Amino acid sequence: MFSTYQLLNEETVLSYVKEKLPELATASHVSVKEIGDGNLNYVYRIKDEGTGQSIILKQAGDTARISDEFKLSPDRNRIETEALTLQGSFVSDLVPTIYFFDEVMNCCAMEDLGEFQIMRQALVEHKMFPQFADHITTFMTETLVRTSDVVMPHKDKKEQLKRFVNPELCEISEDLVFTEPYYNNFNRNEVTPGNEAFVEEHLYQNTELHRHVAKLKYTFLTKSESLIHGDMHTGSIFIKEGETKVIDPEFAFYGPMGYDVGNVVANLIFAWANGVVSQDDSFVDWIEKTLVEVVDQFKEKFVATWKNHAIEPFAVQNEAFVTTYLEDVLKDTAGMAGLEMNRRIVGLAKVKDITILEGEARLRAERLVMTLANQFILNASAYQTGDTYLKALHEVKEHQL
Repeated sequence: MFSTYQLLNEETVLSYVKEKLPELATASHVSVKEIGDGNLNYVYRIKDEGTGQSIILKQAGDTARISDEFKLSPDRNRIETEALTLQGSFVSDLVPTIYFFDEVMNCCAMEDLGEFQIMRQALVEHKMFPQFADHITTFMTETLVRTSDVVMPHKDKKEQLKRFVNPELCEISEDLVFTEPYYNNFNRNEVTPGNEAFVEEHLYQNTELHRHVAKLKYTFLTKSESLIHGDMHTGSIFIKEGETKVIDPEFAFYGPMGYDVGNVVANLIFAWANGVVSQDDSFVDWIEKTLVEVVDQFKEKFVATWKNHAIEPFAVQNEAFVTTYLEDVLKDTAGMAGLEMNRRIVGLAKVKDITILEGEARLRAERLVMTLANQFILNASAYQTGDTYLKALHEVKEHQL
């Protein structure tokens, strides 16, 4: 019945999973619910109501849910499954378990994280997670350093690079992150009424900014540094007290490490801006502390992972090389953070941290984010420690009060 590709729905999913999972075929009552709220895929929770056991089934369609303009290969589901499997070999407690992948239907079944909450929603509710910085920096250093030429035999890395060629999803990032936010002739941009003049001056007419953005875009296009997640925002992280799970690496490809780290930094700053205009000082303090910890713990763990696993002769024999390499990653991190921040304000795919705000609060939050973003892009090499980010946040906040 499922020997050729077809897009599933709540009715056909049940027949499909019973065919694929014998333990569900004999279950007396299996429920199916479509739970996907992302931009690209279809996600279902299938639950055996008798035993209480459940799985998540994810299927890739040939267009994006966010817009039919994006024609996509369903092969991205294979890329996601292989990326999660590889990441799980490094940090099994920080990703969901994969149960199976069906290359015909472009479906994967995985662990149900129903007890977790999407981190973006948790941050919108101003929840705080003291262990998040430790968890996410472990995930990033292990998955990024250990898939790089520093650790992998160069031929093996090149073979792996071929398996993660991801042109269609990379094109989405190239357009939405690196190009469209800086020009007012793209009809997918959406500027909040009241901030048109600010966007015109600081994004559309800022030729010096464009020069730096162009350099970052070509870094993204050409720097095959390690297997990156490619979409590391707080909507791709499940969280609960004491546990963190990174999901949805369908944008994974071999690119610059700083793109992942910068996305984490940027999404913490969205939550920070929300907290600032909402005047929740305790939440703002926690976000600031977490941001500092993310940057500084990433640096510390990066060096440790490098020393524990490096095989490249220069990496092993020249102790100064790790410092040079890490400085470059951190420079990319700041620039990429700025790109993510600007695109979520004016681009097609916005973030709830900001859109939930109303009136002057939203306008101010957007200006805070864009002001910081441009600083990170224009002066990327200046941001090498958590304290440099913290100083920037405080200065922009005071200037705009």
